[in-house]
Order: sequence, then C-alpha cells, then structure tokens
Amino acid sequence: MPKSKLFKEVQEKLSRQVHPAHDQYPPATRKAVDPFCKTYLDFLNRAKTERLAVAEIERTAQKAGFKALGPKTRGAKVYQTYRGKAAAIAYLGSQPLENGINLVVSHIDSPRLDLKPNPLYEDLGLALLKTHYYGGIRKHQWVARPLALYGVVVRHDGQTVKVALGDQSDEPCLTITDLLPHLSANAQNGKKFSEAIPGEKLNVVVAGRPLGDPADGKNRIKYHVLQLLQQKYGMKEEDFISAELEIVPAGPAREVGLDRSLIGAYGQDDRICAYTALRAITDLATTPKRTAVALFLDKEEIGSYGNTGADARFLLDFVGDLLARLGLGDERSIRRVLAGSQVLSADVNAAIDPEWPEVHDKLNAAQLGGGICLTKYTGSRGKSGGSDANAEFVGKIRRLLNEAKVPWQIGELGKTDEGGGGTVALFFAGYGADVLDAGPALLSMHSPFELAHKDDVYSAYLTYKTFYGKA
Repeated sequence: MPKSKLFKEVQEKLSRQVHPAHDQYPPATRKAVDPFCKTYLDFLNRAKTERLAVAEIERTAQKAGFKALGPKTRGAKVYQTYRGKAAAIAYLGSQPLENGINLVVSHIDSPRLDLKPNPLYEDLGLALLKTHYYGGIRKHQWVARPLALYGVVVRHDGQTVKVALGDQSDEPCLTITDLLPHLSANAQNGKKFSEAIPGEKLNVVVAGRPLGDPADGKNRIKYHVLQLLQQKYGMKEEDFISAELEIVPAGPAREVGLDRSLIGAYGQDDRICAYTALRAITDLATTPKRTAVALFLDKEEIGSYGNTGADARFLLDFVGDLLARLGLGDERSIRRVLAGSQVLSADVNAAIDPEWPEVHDKLNAAQLGGGICLTKYTGSRGKSGGSDANAEFVGKIRRLLNEAKVPWQIGELGKTDEGGGGTVALFFAGYGADVLDAGPALLSMHSPFELAHKDDVYSAYLTYKTFYGKA
C-alpha cells in the first residue's frame, strides 16, 4: 500500500533523516577523501608522541607561510610553540581581534606507557624497563605486541638527546610478555578483567645477552644495556631520571577493510582532530572575518593539568602576544577576547560498536561513517565533570554545517549510567566562550589500534575549515 500524502510530508519535512556521509558527499568531494587521508596516515606515522606532533605542526605551519610569533613579527599568519609540547596557530581576521576568535582546540597526547625514573633491571636472563601507564589504557592490549620507544633524554652533561627506536624495519622493537594460556588458570583467568595484568607487570623486554665474562658477576645483561645506551645516546643510568621516554605501539597506520574505507592506527584520539584542524587553518585561501586560531595541547589524557595542558596560561599568553601587536595586551583585554570567542573542542567520541551496542543509547550514539560527531555535553553520569553547550551555539553550528552541506551527526559517550568522560571544553567555557565538542567517532578508542572512518576524517576537516571561514 502506498504511503499517504500526509505521511510523506511529515516524513520528508519534519523528521530527521540520517544518511552516511558518503551518500551526502558530491562526487568531487568523494574523490578528495582518499588523497587527504593519505596525508593523515603520514602524519600519524610521524607524530606518535606530543613532541613529534608539535614538530609536524610547526613544519606544516611554516610550509603554509606562517611565521613564528615575536615582538617584530609582521603579517596575518603566525604560530607559537611552547616547551615542545603545545602549539598555537593564528590567522588574523579582517574584524578586530577584540571581537573574539574562532578557536579549534585539540590535544596531541595519547594513552601510552612511560618509563619510570629508575626503570632498568635484570631478572631471570632478561633486561627489562619498568613503566607507568599514562592515561586510560586497557592493560591487556599492551602485552605480546611490538612496541617502540620515543622521547628525549637530558644527559648528565646537560645535552638533550632524542630517542627513536622500534618503528623502522631495520630496527629492533621492544615488547611486554604475557602469560601462556596453559598456566593462566589461577594467575589470570579467575580475576577481574582489569586486574588480570597488574600495572607493575607492564615491564618492557630490552635485552637478553650478557656483557663480559661469567667471572664478572651479576647484572651482566643490565650492564650490556647500559653499554649500548652509552654507545648510541651517550647515556649513563642516572640519565633516566631526567628523561621523558614513552612506549608506544610499533608499526605504521594502516588502511583497513577491503574497500580501504577505514583507518587503523595508534593515537587517533586525538591526533585525528589535531591534523584536520591543522589542515583546516593552513588551507584557508582567504582572510577569515574573525581571527582563526588552532590550539594543540598536551596532558588531556591525565586531566589537562600541567604547564602544557588546557589548565595552563598558554592560550592567554598567546592571545596577549597577538593583542600586544595592537598596543593592547592587558589582562582585561585578553579576557574580553576570550569571552567573545567561539570554540570547537575538537575531540573524538565513541562510535557505537556492532559487537557491543548495549553500552550505547542507539538514538544518541554516533556511527562510523556518519560524519563529524557534535557532542552537546560530556561528563560522567549526571554530566558530572563535563561541559554542556548552550542551545544557541549548538543551533548556530548546526545551521552552519547544514548550509555548507557538511555531514554531521549527534552523539554522547555511552548510556547515562554506563560511564562517560570529559574533554578540554570545560576549561574554555570557563573563559565565558561558547563551546561545543566536535570530532569524529572512533571504535576501539584508547587501544593501540583505534579505528576511524575516512569519510569522518574529511568531515572533520570540512567542519573546522567552514567554522574558521564562515562562523
């Protein structure tokens, strides 16, 4: 039986129709998705830590004509880095800066394992490194897999040495052992999932051959490691104390699926937003009306505290430096700029998993391939510890994306009583700015191999670029 005219009118004009981003893209845009995502894959491979991400951000900004911000810097395109772990890029608009900025803020740190200050020891024929996990990891996902080591060491002589080991095909990788199933019945199988592998057992295997002769005594494998570190990096054992060394998954980002529609990689939370925001601001062809700023921060995975996190003064100082070029820069002027600003907190959300749909409210969950996910509120259970965007700003962004024909969807982080999480949004709402979370949805979030959809990557890029150019 055909549908009635009234039913069709209500369905077409009043109900919300949800379509995959692929179906909403015109043919020319579909052709642009894969080439764009190829450059994103390259970024993921080069930016596995926050320090490496800042280096890539700076390189990209310079290539696009942005200059390091200083007292004598001229021009509308400037950038600034801070302590090698945070960065800001600004494209000064045609409207007065005092009117506020259009800010897209993402974070460039990801869950990982950090070496402890005294990590190196020998036990039962192996040398190992002790770790302390950073951020919300699932510990079982980090064992029995190839791992790489990145970071910096400030040596006893004051020199800083960069460390990168385990990702190149001609390099050895590292790993953490796991218990074989034949012996796990009592040690692991009867325990809670979160307790089966204690954090103190996430120790990294680094060597297995001794130094010298049997007569030299104990710790010969440990001393062999110290010899190798001295030869390669000029290190002594005490130099571990003034080092920042991170264990991350080894191996490149990959296309996933027979149709190559997905991207699997470590660190997509939140470098998927960092890269798309970076490209959005550096690809702007004309001067925006409102000053556009891309902000890249550290420490989000552990609460955003510290001098390179959202709780620090980096943004205030950056805006102050911009205002100083106009003869302003006092604290009241800075506060006025931020209070008049519009902010997209560019962070990922959790896509509904076909294997675990029960932890989501299907009507309010994002799907892979549905376009960028707008998240009105974050927090845990009763929105505790989160941010809640006002209706006016959500409406403005919704209209903006609809007019630009950018695919988007709405989402929240799981069922009300299931858990939840937060982003940096609340820190910027504290300045008085309008803030909305907006980022792609991921599967396997916080794992060593997170899964994203290429169409969502491109939707994020279009969202941030549209926000910079038209909001």
